[in-house]
Amino acid sequence: MVEPEIPQNTGNIARTCAVTGARLHLIEPLGYKIDDKKLKHAGLDYWQYLDVQIYKNLDDFFSKNNGTYFYFSTKAQHIYTKVTYPDNVYLFFGKESKGLPEKLLFDNPDTCVRIPMMDEARSLNLSNSAAIAVYEVLRQWNYPELKCSGELRDFKWADINNSF
Repeated sequence: MVEPEIPQNTGNIARTCAVTGARLHLIEPLGYKIDDKKLKHAGLDYWQYLDVQIYKNLDDFFSKNNGTYFYFSTKAQHIYTKVTYPDNVYLFFGKESKGLPEKLLFDNPDTCVRIPMMDEARSLNLSNSAAIAVYEVLRQWNYPELKCSGELRDFKWADINNSF
């Protein structure tokens, strides 16, 4: 997340990262303090499962991380499901008020991706966009290390005739 401004969005994204095993990278300046109660409340009790890294700016991030970068933006020309996400991929999301820096997008046209939406609407909520993106990557990777089925509390799935 590049310069996130709203603690609740970061908290929701932190929760998505915690339940999927994704690392959360926060690039300063942040629009809140990391101990903000709104941030913690949105992430609830998932903080113990979270791997979070904080960077002073984009240059600091790029100097410490190597991989393939995808930039999510309403200004992008490619649809996020039409690309292949390799191992060691980083998903970038910009601040709520402005998105990612346009120079960053302009310099990386092939890896700028868009989640399709109505033209009249400005954008999806940042935490919703991040969840959509993370789960597309995981879908392409066949959900490694994630539990893909669940159990009922009061009934057993084995007690019914599954027709799937």
